[in-house]
Amino acid sequence: MGDDQKVFTPSQPLEPGARYGILSGFEPGTRTLEAGFQIAPPFMPLPVDIVFEKDVPVTLRDGVTIHVDVFRPVGSEKVPVIVAWSPYGKGQGTSASVMGIFGMVGLDNDIVSGLAKFEGPDPAYWCARGYAICNPDIRGVVDSEGDSVVWDRQEGRDCYDLIEWLGVQDWCTGKVAMSGTSYLAVSQWFTAAEQPPHLAAINPWEGVSDVYRDLVLRGGMPDTGFAEQLQNNSYWGRGQREDILAEAERYPLVNDLWENKIPRFDRITVPAYVVASYSNTLHTAGTFRAWRRMASEDKWLRIHNSQEWPDYYDEANTEDLRRFFDHVLKGEDNGWERTPRVRYSLLDLEGCDRVNVPADQFPPADVTSTKYYLDGRSRTLATAAPTDGATAGYTVGANPDTVSFVTRFDRETVLVGYPKAHLWVEAEGHDDMDLFLLVQKLDAHGTPLQQFTVPNQGALIQDVTERGASILRYKGSDGRLRVSMRHLDEKLSTEDVPAHSFDRVEKLSPGDVVDVEIDLLPVGLTFYPGEQLRLVVSGRSLLGTMMPGNREYVPANKGRHIVHTGGEYASYLQLPVKNA
Repeated sequence: MGDDQKVFTPSQPLEPGARYGILSGFEPGTRTLEAGFQIAPPFMPLPVDIVFEKDVPVTLRDGVTIHVDVFRPVGSEKVPVIVAWSPYGKGQGTSASVMGIFGMVGLDNDIVSGLAKFEGPDPAYWCARGYAICNPDIRGVVDSEGDSVVWDRQEGRDCYDLIEWLGVQDWCTGKVAMSGTSYLAVSQWFTAAEQPPHLAAINPWEGVSDVYRDLVLRGGMPDTGFAEQLQNNSYWGRGQREDILAEAERYPLVNDLWENKIPRFDRITVPAYVVASYSNTLHTAGTFRAWRRMASEDKWLRIHNSQEWPDYYDEANTEDLRRFFDHVLKGEDNGWERTPRVRYSLLDLEGCDRVNVPADQFPPADVTSTKYYLDGRSRTLATAAPTDGATAGYTVGANPDTVSFVTRFDRETVLVGYPKAHLWVEAEGHDDMDLFLLVQKLDAHGTPLQQFTVPNQGALIQDVTERGASILRYKGSDGRLRVSMRHLDEKLSTEDVPAHSFDRVEKLSPGDVVDVEIDLLPVGLTFYPGEQLRLVVSGRSLLGTMMPGNREYVPANKGRHIVHTGGEYASYLQLPVKNA
């Protein structure tokens, strides 16, 4: 199942440095952290006594031993446990790297205790409310045995074994859950698909759900800047780590290796509280994909208007999550079942976002997919297709190297759901095209509107998000596609969300005009009378890198890109318009 196609490279032990925390050293044993204990001055003191079991060995089905830290309330009462599964060291919560990330986005370190895994639930909060937290060092990480892998079914099997070990501990009720953002979200899809009997609920808070399509080859392009950051700055250990960069270069088309890195969504049946956003260029597509495809009958979706870290550690959101866990894990009759199955946000990018808008589904039932046709002559978008054909284009590397189309709304218009583009395109002077699309909101004067997703809006964040770090500043809904990878997967594609097979290359011949469908990230946008929407088509990335310091992707383009409109080539942008 793709395991023989994996490529490994030597890892390195975790040593004192940027990712080494106060609890990173190997020190097996049990002690009690008393109420008021503070691991370091920047962090929150503990509100209650906590039993801390450090570096507990757990043996997996293939004989590999991993080590976990367990934090649980003092006393004899049995409690549920929440697992935070990731390769980020379980003692990293006090490290300079984690503290630096909080500082960069504008979060105070005293909102957590320093005992939490990066992007995971904080033992200080959860132990005070009758839960245990398990922070594992997964296979191949820090002092755990084996070779580490990147997001695949091996992790699901490993976490299954840990959950089943936790479920029978004498302090556990037998109910185990998972929670966390990013990597800690992705691991939940894989684990839930393995169906461990003691797993009672999951809480994926933004994460990819297809390594090929979301992380290393989005749109069929080898844009591996963030994957390089993930691979080089995580998976510290004594064995080997999977070299996903080498795999992406060796296997540019979907094969068993990449299929093994897609969770089996139809096997995810446990109750799930999923959290998503429109603005995370790494996680948005994957979170919504998993939400759509997972088989759980009891699943809830909340779409927020910021970035995952401030959203995850927000006090009101943590309390909301506790209501879900109290209901599912403890059987409390707290009214959670009356929570709307979907709560979405509407951005206006002018300071008046709406959040927690209730709905029974996403997109909401009162949304109509509406085609806005491109006109190459007037450079406009309209709901009627132009009778006459026209073209618009740009020369790769020239200035400008984009072509755009605009529509102005004469009344308040709300978009909520999945946009897509259906374009007729031609490559003049080349046999392929890397296409990048962006749907922007413009004010009445034509100025693009943007919004920071994190509390910090100072000079540094201004600088790093000017041409990149798209996760930290929302500039619109984007999409991309290498045109030779345009073949659609008929089983997975829907009318609103095209899905490409990425299993073949179909190069262009001179004079070929081909139609492509390109999915754009889901939106929730409000336009007021007079405001405008702009569709931008380009041969370069319009948002830049995902995070600061990532290597920027250089497209494989040359020649001239031509977009055909009207007549027999009626290119359009399909938008999810909420009925007035």
